[in-house]
Amino acid sequence: MRVLASMGANDQTSAGLHGTVLDRLGVLITSGELPPGHVLRIEQLEERFGVSRSVVREAIRVLESMGLVTSRRRVGVTVAPRPAWNLFDPRIIRWRLDGGDREEQLRLLGDLRRGVEPVAAALAAHHATPEQCGVLTGAVMQMAVHGRSGDLEAYLRADILFHATLLAASGNEMLAALSGVVAEVLAGRTHHHLMPDHPEPVAIRWHAEVAQAVQAGDAAAAERAMRDIVEEATAAMLTAPPDPAP
Repeated sequence: MRVLASMGANDQTSAGLHGTVLDRLGVLITSGELPPGHVLRIEQLEERFGVSRSVVREAIRVLESMGLVTSRRRVGVTVAPRPAWNLFDPRIIRWRLDGGDREEQLRLLGDLRRGVEPVAAALAAHHATPEQCGVLTGAVMQMAVHGRSGDLEAYLRADILFHATLLAASGNEMLAALSGVVAEVLAGRTHHHLMPDHPEPVAIRWHAEVAQAVQAGDAAAAERAMRDIVEEATAAMLTAPPDPAP
């Protein structure tokens, strides 16, 4: 039993190291510090991060699956150009928000949300189930409570639930698949201090209007209120001051 426990602990340690190396390499690549064409040497990465070769190789394997690097015999591991990246991968979005590319990433994500979420809201007015309508209403109530108390993490959870449910309620599985992208935008706003200490009451009201319009089957009203939400959030993030110094 002690051997099994030891193996479990080692697995967890390895997984933690792998995640750390993956995140650090992801930020270095997406920020441009490791530019396209740069060749990554496994032995140099082992030394740089102080980890085993297997940990580095696992991180490289994941980066390759995301299109961030390519691996070829006699060439090695090479940083790929941006058009090859899976830009919808939530981890890539997170890394870009963590780097110097944040403002451009926020602008691009705002454009994406304008093209997706108002459409999803209109579709949800036709396709949402009673259960989904109930979840939307409950999420708005949680947002109102946590917004007043200033509990931004609890507010974030309710906000993510609202948007994920709305995308699913559209009845379009491709729109629903973007819930991870939207969740990273919402989390990035909170974790990079781009959210006011107490969320704007008008934004919560617009969420309530979306929920009410979806339940009433009013596609135009749902789309209009969702567009207001996206416009306010995007403008607020782009005009917010930089992260406070640690």
